[in-house]
Amino acid sequence: MNKILYFILFLSPIIFCKTAIAQAPPNIGHFYGKIIDETTSKPIENATVQLLQSITDTTSKKQKNILIATVLTSKNGDFSMDKLPVMGAFILHVTIVGFKLLTKEVAFDMSNTGIDKDLGNIKITRDPQQLQNVTVSANKPLLELALDKKVYNVEKDISTVGGTAIDVMKKIPSVTVGIDGNVTMRNATPQILIDGRPTTLLLDQIPADQIQAVEIMTNPSAKYDAGGGGAGILNIILKKNRKNGYNGSIYTGIDKRAQPYFNGDLNIKKNKINFFVSTYIGFRKIITNTKTQRTDFLGFDSTASFSQSNKPNIKGMFDYGRMGFDYLVDNRNTITLAGTGVSGHFTPVDFIHITSDTIAPSTNYLETATRALSANIHFRNYGSIISYKHIYARPGKEWTADANYINSENTNTSDYQSKLYDQFGNPKQPLGAQRATGGTTTNNITLQTDYVDPFTPTQKIEFGFRAAIRKFHNYNDNYLQDVNTLIYILQPLIGVNYNYRDEIYAGYFTYSKQIKKFSYQAGLRIESSKYQGDYITKNQQFSNQYPFSLFPSAYLDYKIKESQDMQLNFSRKINRPNFFQVVPFVDFSDSLNLAVGNPNLKPEFTWMGEWVYSNQYNAGNSLLVSLYGKLTSDLITRYQFDSLINPAKMARYITYANASRANTIGLEITNTNKIAKWWNVTSNFNLYNTAITSSNLPGVTNSNLTSWFAKINNTFKLSKDFTIQLSGDYQSKTLIPASSSSGSYDAYTSSQINAQGYLKPTYGVDIAISKDIFKNHSGSITLEVSDIFRTRIEAIHANTPLYLQDNWRLRDPQMIRLNFGWRFGKFDLNVFKRKNMKGEQEAIQGVQSAGQ
Repeated sequence: MNKILYFILFLSPIIFCKTAIAQAPPNIGHFYGKIIDETTSKPIENATVQLLQSITDTTSKKQKNILIATVLTSKNGDFSMDKLPVMGAFILHVTIVGFKLLTKEVAFDMSNTGIDKDLGNIKITRDPQQLQNVTVSANKPLLELALDKKVYNVEKDISTVGGTAIDVMKKIPSVTVGIDGNVTMRNATPQILIDGRPTTLLLDQIPADQIQAVEIMTNPSAKYDAGGGGAGILNIILKKNRKNGYNGSIYTGIDKRAQPYFNGDLNIKKNKINFFVSTYIGFRKIITNTKTQRTDFLGFDSTASFSQSNKPNIKGMFDYGRMGFDYLVDNRNTITLAGTGVSGHFTPVDFIHITSDTIAPSTNYLETATRALSANIHFRNYGSIISYKHIYARPGKEWTADANYINSENTNTSDYQSKLYDQFGNPKQPLGAQRATGGTTTNNITLQTDYVDPFTPTQKIEFGFRAAIRKFHNYNDNYLQDVNTLIYILQPLIGVNYNYRDEIYAGYFTYSKQIKKFSYQAGLRIESSKYQGDYITKNQQFSNQYPFSLFPSAYLDYKIKESQDMQLNFSRKINRPNFFQVVPFVDFSDSLNLAVGNPNLKPEFTWMGEWVYSNQYNAGNSLLVSLYGKLTSDLITRYQFDSLINPAKMARYITYANASRANTIGLEITNTNKIAKWWNVTSNFNLYNTAITSSNLPGVTNSNLTSWFAKINNTFKLSKDFTIQLSGDYQSKTLIPASSSSGSYDAYTSSQINAQGYLKPTYGVDIAISKDIFKNHSGSITLEVSDIFRTRIEAIHANTPLYLQDNWRLRDPQMIRLNFGWRFGKFDLNVFKRKNMKGEQEAIQGVQSAGQ
């Protein structure tokens, strides 16, 4: 018993001391202070401040750091950490993007300040390298150059605000745009994609403010559709954001003809749902000045001269809407559902004045005519897409699948009133009015799946499958008004009821490998295509079929040094006739230039090769040089011929036909330069020779012409909130590319010319001035003026044994547009907090591992 008592007395001081310590307040410490920029002494908001404590690991008996507190600084740079242990040694970590990591040892001084300690103003140092990286990521240049594509960042182009995709295309290097909105690249019509998928939208139906960027691919690999011939692909990437929180923009403006527009978009992401919506409504008034001079050689020393002038005016509006969401099932699986809708109404009005003078050995006959046109055009376009994306654990490995459906409809009614006058100006017998009604319905279904697997660090395979089914129905009825009863009588002989269906099934495989500085990619695409046309009006059927067409591609790349690359590539492509080129409907809107499709038109095939040199020779300066060549068989070209419009009258028609072949060789140079901190320049020069062998077409001779094209875009950042953009382009004399007038609504009243001629030189200059407003430059006011000097004229000359013709057209010169924009958003800073914490913990663990 005494031994037990002595033992208790011996332990009691120890038990008393431990109990006293255990009862002391364990977490009553408080650190606080302010984080400031060492350079400017300004407070730093949203910096991550972490406190670590050094303890002894019970297993390894070594010291290690554990994280005990994390906070973000407030707007004035203040931070505060409480409920901290007061005993022991601590390490303070301060991090924020653009600054170096700050590490500081801190501790409580129990003999002086006690458990509340002011750490004072803590200065952090800027990291130039990190700041440069942030600038590249957050403020992309107007043009990014790479071996396989160029990327034009539309958000950096202030001159396209309030416009359409046509205005965007006018600024893109390598691309030329006619006054009707017809886009060509290297003098051929490229394939237009939206987010990597085909579209039936006209470029005039896509608001520029909804476009994030445009990818320019002059020789795409086997992964992409072989359609589009040798002209490449323009892939329009629409805006969509996946940052946690919400963000959006509002743009509105008005042009010099008092035509307003409104555009808005909103993106909301919370947890697993990313929702996006955008809308646009715009009013348009398009005015074109047109002149035509033509001399027909009738034989027997007889000629007929025609002079035509008109000023088509198109007024109307269209609206655009897009909505969808991404569902992030987990970190590796995403489902996207989206829909797009476009509708519009336009009313073309025109008054054509024609003078004809027929000179023959025995007579001289002069007469004049007028032709009034008024029309109503309605259209709508709806599309939907559902897609799935799975990301594997291996970086870069993924599988995607999607289904895309597009339905579009348009209807039109056109009234024509023609009057004839003799050489003394006396009216002849009335001809009666004409009326044309018509419409088109289109249904497109596209199914596609792609798989990418970089199965080793230096090797990668890609393969996929695609099915595209397109159905068209077109009808056009023509009526003549009885001059006595004023009743419109159907003319069944010149009406059209036409069905068109084509199917394309494709699969592709590519293999890539890197061997030190050398890499290569080999690919093969297999396409099976079938076209069927049913000309119901005349009970005629048209078809062509290519069960298996092979489209190989190969890319060889050599990295000369870190900033220089060289590539050699080649591929085979196809250009299938589009709907407007094959439908046998006669467009009577221009009596001197009747237009009709050719249902017997065949696809053209092109072999193309390119040598590319890329040099990122300085910060903000890069050079891309391309030598390219194309060899095309069965070239689709415009062609003019004479035929009977009725049993008693001969007329001249413009259509499309297959020339034997065409060869093109060219040199293209694209340069981006940072002349000064406030001046950036993007320039593009293209020199090419085109030779067309078209002697297989009656009355057409072969043609050969060397042409060049240049484009320059200057951006002047005069202050933090004041920017000027000055751009210009020049196109020399060039052969007329074969393209349909499907870029804009002006195509409805535009006169086309055949390929038996050339485009005369043309040039133009545009300017835009932008002023940022509001806090954080969230708003902007932009003034744009296009074609400042009224020089962007389309002048076409054609010369054949049958006729000599000149066309002159000028559309919307000196167009002025004033725009206002506001960008808003609120992001979830917890995302950045979690990312910073994760990064710091990984860094700390790395230090601990090194110490162990």
